[in-house]
Amino acid sequence: MFELDAHLGAQRPFGLNYWPLADDAPAMDIPRESIRLVTPDGALVRGLLWTPPNGKWKTAVILSHPRGDFSVHYACPLLAAAGYAVFGFSTRYINNDTDCLHENCIVDVKVAHDEMIRRGAEAVVLLGNSGGGSLMAMAHAELGIGDGWVGMAAHPGEGVFMLQVIDPSVTDEGDPFSRDPALDMYNPDNGWRPWPEPSSYDPAWLETYRTAQIARVARIDAVAKQSIANAEEAGQQLVGIHKSTNLAEWRDLRARRVFTKYLTIYRTLADPAYLDLSIDPDQRPMGSLFAFPDPFEANYGRGGLARTMTARGWLSTWSGLSSHAKLADTMPDVKVPTLLVHPTADTEIRIRQAQEIVANSGAADSTYMEMKGAPHYLEGHRVEALAAVAEWIGKRFPR
Repeated sequence: MFELDAHLGAQRPFGLNYWPLADDAPAMDIPRESIRLVTPDGALVRGLLWTPPNGKWKTAVILSHPRGDFSVHYACPLLAAAGYAVFGFSTRYINNDTDCLHENCIVDVKVAHDEMIRRGAEAVVLLGNSGGGSLMAMAHAELGIGDGWVGMAAHPGEGVFMLQVIDPSVTDEGDPFSRDPALDMYNPDNGWRPWPEPSSYDPAWLETYRTAQIARVARIDAVAKQSIANAEEAGQQLVGIHKSTNLAEWRDLRARRVFTKYLTIYRTLADPAYLDLSIDPDQRPMGSLFAFPDPFEANYGRGGLARTMTARGWLSTWSGLSSHAKLADTMPDVKVPTLLVHPTADTEIRIRQAQEIVANSGAADSTYMEMKGAPHYLEGHRVEALAAVAEWIGKRFPR
């Protein structure tokens, strides 16, 4: 069976046609099975199980992201071709950043893990790509699942990432144009130059900037925590009120108990390292994968990271001060064999951060591997990277 490949403008076998790049396809058809699982609390987990053409496997690899669909991740067919069952799946929060709770995401990961055990897996390897790295490490650290952990372009945690990209010059969370000129990386007086000119920031100023980023996150945290505390207080007061005697007060307290505050968080693409390549130098190009191409426009424009969040979603996922999905906290509890593959041209993750992740690992068997010149999504390096991952797995787990 054939279908039109819009990217290439040509016909290709259906079995090899998957997102996103034709060059990633192994030279064989990889069987796929659609799987739907229900968690103990009634959430739906969906994905694709990719298996070797001969149907024989002993080790399963599972991969997901807090909000992305990893059922068609480029790692799936390549690892399946190497002899492993690969379950790429999406959590209950697919495409839903607004109320994403990592505490629920790891429940979804456990359900996927347990399904692979039910199907006969002798070992299960947790593979975390990008934001999936901190998710899989948290799942292992808190639930004890997984026999190995592989990070690919894994950042230190989504909240930790927010700490390096949030714009600290915002003075009024309700005004997207408010700014403190002294803390504005897009202020010429601080070293900024319009794209595509490189910028140059003073190290002392940068230190002040980083401190101010933490302070802004702390302010948002305070608003989120107060909102949750107010709802909890209303719930406690509601216990002493009966609707038959004071209907109006019962109604108002009930509304406050269930109220969910939504936070609008402007300007979340302001890492000076995007425009000044002397900061944590590596092989990255200028700019960000979130910008098209100028981070200035993306910082003020549509979309953006964590733009609209519930109070609890912000605290669980995007707060580098409150989220539990931080590799600095979870990696010491990851004592299973560990591999981190870092692309050195990643615009979002620095080499020092990748090295710190490995250094924090509690595993006696810990490997750090660099993909020289590779970007965050490893375009042009995926076959090589997954061959290395497959070899690493093969030396440690049955196949």
